[in-house]
Amino acid sequence: MPRRKKANFIRDVGVDARFRSPLVQQMINVIMERGKKSVARRIIYDALDIIVKKTNSDDKKSLEFFNKAFEQIVPVVEVRPRRVGGSVYQIPTEVAPRRARSLGMRWLITAAAARSGRTMGQRLANELFDAYEGRGGAVKKRSDVQRMAEANRAFSHYAW
Repeated sequence: MPRRKKANFIRDVGVDARFRSPLVQQMINVIMERGKKSVARRIIYDALDIIVKKTNSDDKKSLEFFNKAFEQIVPVVEVRPRRVGGSVYQIPTEVAPRRARSLGMRWLITAAAARSGRTMGQRLANELFDAYEGRGGAVKKRSDVQRMAEANRAFSHYAW
């Protein structure tokens, strides 16, 4: 039995001004620190402008590039700890779409922040390029989580 009630209302984050994308708006909100939304917008839009320059395309193509790169990061399964008879087992479970998006964003920002580069916009753009190609810190984190779930598949019968 859950200790908390399930949220019955999910707040709508809206869309961003330039791309009209809820995913970009959510990414802006996750990057934002101390209420400085204009700084977070500049980081995202700088990264997407770098993508436009490197791919020789327009804004619409850069948004598609961003979406495809983000799909490479979003996890499908994760492990959750469960206590059974005094032992704690890591049980693989499917990830809900909303949690998968938030985990992907968190991993993307962490991997971009750990990179070397002049600005956060450049680091984020480079991480998105790596994610699009199936490499980089965020994709490595996803593969680590999936490998952990695969290794603990024997305990999946404890999930109920």
